[in-house]
Amino acid sequence: MFEEFAFAAEVGAEGGSTISVVPSLSEMWPSLVAFIILFVLLKKVAFAPITGMLQKRADTIKESLEKAEETKVEAERLLEEYKVQLAEARSESARLVEHSRKMAESMKDDIVAKANDEAAQIVARAREAIEAEKQAAMADLQAQVADISVSVAGKLIGQKLSPADHAKLIERYVSEVGRFNDN
Repeated sequence: MFEEFAFAAEVGAEGGSTISVVPSLSEMWPSLVAFIILFVLLKKVAFAPITGMLQKRADTIKESLEKAEETKVEAERLLEEYKVQLAEARSESARLVEHSRKMAESMKDDIVAKANDEAAQIVARAREAIEAEKQAAMADLQAQVADISVSVAGKLIGQKLSPADHAKLIERYVSEVGRFNDN
């Protein structure tokens, strides 16, 4: 707009025709009346609906902002709730893992103890069996040695021993061999 004033001033200064930016009084009155009539008509016809529409839009925006704020608050509450639940779940998980580890350790200890007991029992039974076999072998060996000794003694002496003498000689020999075995 300032450019138009400057242009009009330049044209007027050069001696040419001037362009008047300000209307004359005869032009201004009809324009003013038309403006007032148009303003009144717009106020009655258009301003009320436009104002209502703008107010409705402002209310809608306000409601949307309030709902967004409520949603944000609810989301933050849910987030905190989920964080608490997650912490509880992690704690429970850690507790279960620790409990399972302790149970596994206890079961391992029980299994090892049972295996050690069974091994000790097997070793004890084996020792008992060996001792029984040893005693049986010794008794059998003593009997055979006694028979052989009596036979040899009888041949050396040149007599035949009676069954009673034979039994006495065997008992004496077995007791002597038993004494040597105990030492």
